[in-house]
Amino acid sequence: MRIESEHSASFIADLHIHSRYAFACSKSLSLDTLSAWAARKGIDLLATGDFTHPLWAEELRSGLEVGTNGLYVYHGVSFVPGTEISCVYKQGGRTRRIHLLVLMPNLDAASALTRRLDDHGKLTNDGRPTVSLSARDLLSVALDCHPDAMVIPAHAWTPWYGVFGSKSGFDSLDECFGDLAPLVTAVESGLSSDPAMNSWVSELDSRSVVSFSDAHSPARLGREMTALKGELSWDGLSKSLRGSGVEFTVEFYPEEGKYHYSGHRKCGVVYGPAEEAEYGTSCPVCGKELTLGVLHRISELASEPTGAEYAAGPDGWIRPDGRRPPFVRLAPLQEIIAAMMGIGVNTRRASREYNRLTDHFGNELAVLLYASMSDLLPIAGEGLTRAILGVRSGDVAVEPGYDGVYGSIKLASADKTG
Repeated sequence: MRIESEHSASFIADLHIHSRYAFACSKSLSLDTLSAWAARKGIDLLATGDFTHPLWAEELRSGLEVGTNGLYVYHGVSFVPGTEISCVYKQGGRTRRIHLLVLMPNLDAASALTRRLDDHGKLTNDGRPTVSLSARDLLSVALDCHPDAMVIPAHAWTPWYGVFGSKSGFDSLDECFGDLAPLVTAVESGLSSDPAMNSWVSELDSRSVVSFSDAHSPARLGREMTALKGELSWDGLSKSLRGSGVEFTVEFYPEEGKYHYSGHRKCGVVYGPAEEAEYGTSCPVCGKELTLGVLHRISELASEPTGAEYAAGPDGWIRPDGRRPPFVRLAPLQEIIAAMMGIGVNTRRASREYNRLTDHFGNELAVLLYASMSDLLPIAGEGLTRAILGVRSGDVAVEPGYDGVYGSIKLASADKTG
């Protein structure tokens, strides 16, 4: 049984991933595992990740087939050359550390960019290399290599390495990219924010807000992803990201992201808006400034009142306002299964149940977002069905993450099962 979505004219993309050559990433990341997991997750298009690393670039060239649509194909999954670059430089009297996603239309253009970047960093050290270029200059170099190159600020709000981050970011895209800012047409929200939060900042009204997984292991693919309008092709991708081509996004619960609230991990201090208003942003234990979280930073740069609540309907969809596409907050299916069974998420039992459900319904997104109660009950059983539908409609409790510590969600339905 395959569940078909109402968004058949769009394709699902995850454009922020890594290979096994990136620091702190699974050694099992390969074209085989990436394509297999993408199909199981319901993803049509993946970025290759890490194309600047010479060993991974060689694997991409030998393994990927050229498709008829300007993309590459491996075992039925489409790929586009993409990587994450860490720019470390000084601007405005401060050290800036900015992560950027770079998409190139073909592997030749990706190789040309790699050659240019080789003068600015050690590309063999990490699949996500660090280069001594400003964000503006990296965009300029990418465009020199191919006029259709696209650059997207990665996890834009995180304190470390986000373009708007509290530690080393900027107050605006204009400040960061200067005269090339109009060419930055999309930003990645990151796990600790969602489109509703980003809608508070008017500078983003003219940009697409996209969501991707930043997967460091195959199973993490698709924990956030974006449905893009139009045909699955380089031209379709380019038009979507340069215009208003986002159909919808699949989001983490932003509180679950590891920088949602402010705090100090070592001191065990967590501050939300209420605590910040009462006590300020200095740590009561060590006296230093807290690591200011994404919610704080978005509120700081907001151009309109914040704090509006956006509730999911029974079908899961959230529509922040007329300016933004709808989105849905979900949790990974294997985590839901593990929580309901009271077992570890990486256990064989959880994996078997995950595979059984995704085999039956076609993919994980079909289970989490499109399968109805009548679809789910005879296959998943009452408890798991209630949990899946509860996550879809927002019937969860979330303990917010802070200063590098992931938040956690508790399924309300878990308390209702024996």
